[in-house]
Amino acid sequence: MMKILKYFPIILIFLSLESKSQFVNVANDWLIKPVLQKASIIQKGSNFILDNGLLRREFYVGKNLVCYSYANLSNGQQLLRAVQPEAKIILNGKMYAVGGMEGQKERAYLKPEWLSQMTAGQEDFVFVGSTISDVKPFISWQRKTWASNHAQATGKQISFEFTSPLAELKGIHLYVNYELIHGLPLLIKWVQIENKSAQKLAIDRVIHEVLGLVEEESAVVGKPEEMKKQHGIYVETNYAFNNAMRYDISDQTTHWKTEPAYTSQVNYNFETPCLLEIYPDKAPGIDLKPGEIFKSPRTHELLMDSYDRQRRGLMIRKMYQKISPWTTQNPIFMHLVSKNDAEVKTAIDQCVATGYEAVILSFGSHLKMEDSAAANISRWKSLADYAHAKNILIGGYSLFSSRRISDADDVIDPKTGKPGGAFFGNAPCFGSPWGLAYRDKIKLFYTKTGFDIWENDGPYPGDVCASTVHPGHEGLKDSQWRQMEIQKELYRWLNEKGVYINAPDWYFLDGTHKIGIGYREVNFSLSRDQQKILNRQNIHDGTIEKTASMSWGFVPLTRYQGGGPEAVLEPLKEHLKDYHQLMIQYYGAGVQACYRGPRLFDSEETRIMVKETLDWYKKYRDVLNADMIQMRRPDGRDWDGFLHVNPGGKHKGFVMLYNPTKEIMQRKISLPLYYTGISKTANLTSKDGMKKAISLNPTKEIRLDFTIAPDSYTWFLIE
Repeated sequence: MMKILKYFPIILIFLSLESKSQFVNVANDWLIKPVLQKASIIQKGSNFILDNGLLRREFYVGKNLVCYSYANLSNGQQLLRAVQPEAKIILNGKMYAVGGMEGQKERAYLKPEWLSQMTAGQEDFVFVGSTISDVKPFISWQRKTWASNHAQATGKQISFEFTSPLAELKGIHLYVNYELIHGLPLLIKWVQIENKSAQKLAIDRVIHEVLGLVEEESAVVGKPEEMKKQHGIYVETNYAFNNAMRYDISDQTTHWKTEPAYTSQVNYNFETPCLLEIYPDKAPGIDLKPGEIFKSPRTHELLMDSYDRQRRGLMIRKMYQKISPWTTQNPIFMHLVSKNDAEVKTAIDQCVATGYEAVILSFGSHLKMEDSAAANISRWKSLADYAHAKNILIGGYSLFSSRRISDADDVIDPKTGKPGGAFFGNAPCFGSPWGLAYRDKIKLFYTKTGFDIWENDGPYPGDVCASTVHPGHEGLKDSQWRQMEIQKELYRWLNEKGVYINAPDWYFLDGTHKIGIGYREVNFSLSRDQQKILNRQNIHDGTIEKTASMSWGFVPLTRYQGGGPEAVLEPLKEHLKDYHQLMIQYYGAGVQACYRGPRLFDSEETRIMVKETLDWYKKYRDVLNADMIQMRRPDGRDWDGFLHVNPGGKHKGFVMLYNPTKEIMQRKISLPLYYTGISKTANLTSKDGMKKAISLNPTKEIRLDFTIAPDSYTWFLIE
């Protein structure tokens, strides 16, 4: 009986999460209350144990080192059913296993007592030692702007060292690294290869994670693509690109495979997708010279305790906030379209007058970052000095892709042997003389001028290049990897200089700060009424798996890609209601929009409206930048809105509600307050200053009555 009681609380949590995540015990929910237990890595006899109170991963050292347990401590779920190598690598055209052991006859489940009977493959890389240390920051982040999180992630790291028994691989040392992070059910894994031999080593592929996971469903008949994948683990690497504004589509590394040796599986043709391998498809393909070091992409493994999309999204967002704290920076900026320096100074002065914090010279402006002439550098340094003297940040737009440079510098199509074949047809290769010079010119510009923000348009998704004369890569096989390394090094360099980066693709884990929220650009040529609802739909959809501070929206103060007077806000003083509504929608969500035009105000009335809106945003900035619970998606027919939740803050919640109709709207809705951390009574303050206390029901909800004027909004602060 005592043994049953010992595990009964875990079973209760597991069942409640599977049925409805909001019934998790608040005291045990890391999304609400920080976990006090710190990450630890210990060696106990033949075992290494990684444990931070939220996950536990265990390794056994026998004939080789093998991972035999991977458990989610929030719900007691065991993820592994079978042992696998720690990594698999193709060197000089031949596949080798790194760690792992053979001899598990039943691969549907694993009993620890089987481990001592397992053997190592004759050609496998063998475990020779380990080193435990504190986690060191991947990027030495420097911050110049407001951020909701100022701290880098901390934890413990272990590095497992492997060598080969084969004479031809003598001097090749391979390290499998794990970082266990405090306060998250998260492991970060990567592989490092050091060539200490006297020979060049061809690295064709590095599969840096291999997991024999429990299958997600039982399907007697079905192809891998038709079956569900394991939902107990979320995997994200820093090798993602697709211009999709979403990680799952941008991912280039996650491969769900079958395991024919698992002969007791239900699927008749042994095609259950229960083997997870992580590696880039078209990389690395490099020759590692003597003395060189190769590092694989970094895989972030976040253990999930629920199927609920909202809860899973919150978990992913917490991961970004912790491991990429630079993504919580969220400066208030305008997007200036300028023709001369005087207009830049005017925009800076208008920022000061309204409370904006930064000016970004938009595409179509007169800024030329690639011009390294002394006169150009001096000109922009003078303008940066002018901005900094007024406590305003300054940045600018730079185009890399979707343009043609020359036959010698453009990406070479492997099918034709000629320029072309890139994501946008023609594009420069980052490994070409022009591409390398572009990198150096950007570094020079930011070093000499003191600019604070870089808006980088391209490079775009993983272009490969068949050139054999570009100095940045040897040929087709290493072209994607080498170009990505050049690009990501530039992002990390800028981040460590304190430069804020708007980038068009998923490079957050390598130092970028913001990406588009997800929108169709031509929609900003539609009427303002249409834009209001479409923008709120974009906010609703684009902030489930990424935070609001990771996203930018768009507001065309002047004409953008077509559209008539009904699409733009200029003259601003004639469209104050629409201008205010668009600002409230974005700032109320914690999303910075690109307010693109030559000015922020054109009259004193306009200036006052802009300043009052920003004052409101800054007053509640902490909670307006907190995580969102999406409540009702905008459809133009009824109310829509979202709830910010901030369990660790003074303001626990903030709900924004909108009425898209032409009639006064009165509603009573159920407001879910579980993720605010409030347990008994919520104190609400309305937009008009009215206060009331409402008791929470057993499901942590309250009933909220509200009235909204036609085509308008309201809000409630929750304490």
